[in-house]
Amino acid sequence: MSAVPRRRMVPAYLATGGRSRPGTEGFERLTVLFADRVEPPTGLEPEHRRLWELLRPGALTVVEAAAHLRLPVSATVFLAADLVEAGCLHARAPIPRAQQTDRSIVERLLVGLRALR
Repeated sequence: MSAVPRRRMVPAYLATGGRSRPGTEGFERLTVLFADRVEPPTGLEPEHRRLWELLRPGALTVVEAAAHLRLPVSATVFLAADLVEAGCLHARAPIPRAQQTDRSIVERLLVGLRALR
């Protein structure tokens, strides 16, 4: 028999303070979050502290942090936005996906390389 995972006792809307919009716009699921302070900031709420401590060893995306915290991504965006506004965290836009390579260029390159033989 496997152990049943523990459920959150605090609803996500309490972690966000009941707000419907984060203070900072522009957070995406793949926004990279990282902490640069060595000492923990003072006066943080428990959920904010958990996020800061999670990011202290290294960077994570919003969606990864949400999975570790067992919070919805939307609630994690609120927490991250609060910490960025307070100067406790930094956020970096996700790295854009590479563009598809034009197949005709690759085929011409291959033809040219074969001609060098």
